[in-house]
Amino acid sequence: MNGIKILGMGRSVPARVVTNDDMARIVDTSDEWISSRTGIRTRHHCQGETHTQLCREAAQRALERAGVRPEEVGACIVATVTAQTLVPSTACLLQRDLGLPEDIPCFDLSAACTGFLFALHTMECLLNASARPFGLVVGCEVLSRFTDFTDRSTCVLFGDGAGAVVLRGDGKGLWGVRDVSCCSDGSFHKLITVGGG
Repeated sequence: MNGIKILGMGRSVPARVVTNDDMARIVDTSDEWISSRTGIRTRHHCQGETHTQLCREAAQRALERAGVRPEEVGACIVATVTAQTLVPSTACLLQRDLGLPEDIPCFDLSAACTGFLFALHTMECLLNASARPFGLVVGCEVLSRFTDFTDRSTCVLFGDGAGAVVLRGDGKGLWGVRDVSCCSDGSFHKLITVGGG
């Protein structure tokens, strides 16, 4: 990457906190087993909150902290594999809800754990061709809707939440992002396959 800067960050998590002791009531595990192996003590799970709501709240906070108005945003990417709908994309719903310009690219990017990094790199490329200097990248997952709560090796790892950044494409800003290498290897697909539908 040759010059994008993070100007502001925001986050949103559901109100419900799920402790390791809560997990021990669902599956054969314990606080000690989880925390000694992962460092995780709590996670958040949605009850009434939606994926789009988490994205919107995180994005609004990032825009406010960056001091950037919605009409100054040149592109919006949401990195997710758990969007509420495939169509319309969450990014398009953010365009509507936040009042982003209608003449900018807004789309979801699905790359699982690496999604946010892929979105940062993609945003850099988009901003190099944009008349507006700012980009909005949101990473959001609501994995509690898809988690197998009988599998103790994975169910203790995942929670729900969103994080957002406002980026500047001309290299002026507080925190720089450089040298992201985007690669792919599908040869171990059987280890992490989640069915569609």
